[in-house]
Amino acid sequence: MAIFKGAGVAVVTPMQKDGKVDFDKFRDVLEFQIRGGVDAVIVCGTTGESSTLTHEEHLEVIKYCVDTVKGRVPVVAGTGSNCTETAVYLSQEAQKSGVDGLLLVSPYYNKATQNGLYQHFKTIADSVEVPILLYNVPSRTGCNILPETVVRLCRDVENIVGVKEASGNISQIAKLAALGGGDVDIYSGNDDHIVPVLALGGIGVISVLANVAPGQTHDICQRFFDGDVQGSLQEQLRAMELCGALFCEVNPIPVKKALELMGMINGTLRMPLSEMEPANVKRLETAMKEYGLL
Repeated sequence: MAIFKGAGVAVVTPMQKDGKVDFDKFRDVLEFQIRGGVDAVIVCGTTGESSTLTHEEHLEVIKYCVDTVKGRVPVVAGTGSNCTETAVYLSQEAQKSGVDGLLLVSPYYNKATQNGLYQHFKTIADSVEVPILLYNVPSRTGCNILPETVVRLCRDVENIVGVKEASGNISQIAKLAALGGGDVDIYSGNDDHIVPVLALGGIGVISVLANVAPGQTHDICQRFFDGDVQGSLQEQLRAMELCGALFCEVNPIPVKKALELMGMINGTLRMPLSEMEPANVKRLETAMKEYGLL
């Protein structure tokens, strides 16, 4: 049974001007997502700036998200780390908070072997009972989880059920789908690849775009599931310029600026992330206007 099917939002973590987590704005963002029709909330991932949250903040944000969402959609918590022991701790604590699933990024900086990745993910999964998605994003981690390793984990470990594939390598995702034979729930980790991944048998997306366009991102998936492949494709193509603008600087700099332009948050980032370049802000504004968000 999949944790969710459709559009899961990789939700931002709003900050106050002094850098503290802004829980009031976070509540507003979560309610906007649920009203907009997202199928799941993924909290404390890359877009949620998990790498600069303290462990205490990390767990507090997860619990607040679970308590606010109140079971209306599944909540999946990012609890990965390049330290296996830390990932076990965060995962166990997130489970206590009532999350519906966990998202485990591949260990960054360490650059583990495929066997090391297998042991890392299995150790974490064995420490909890909730279902787990792997998160493959080699551009950030310097480490690629090969299709063979993903399939092995999903078949050997009962609660490892799928992967967020953000390699951007469609050939690799196709190989994963072929090897997986339906045993791996595949989610696109790139907003510009939603339809291609669905066409390969994927069941959804973990999306940055959904932060600003939850309904539209849901519709890309739902139209595909309903058999309206052409309508799904048209929505995907209509969003391409906005997707490009949302990634013209490293995520989540543009998406927090976009939410600021929409009047939802103040856009504060934690260092080493920095304020968006003026030329890129203009590009983002233009794309948002053309898409109908401003």
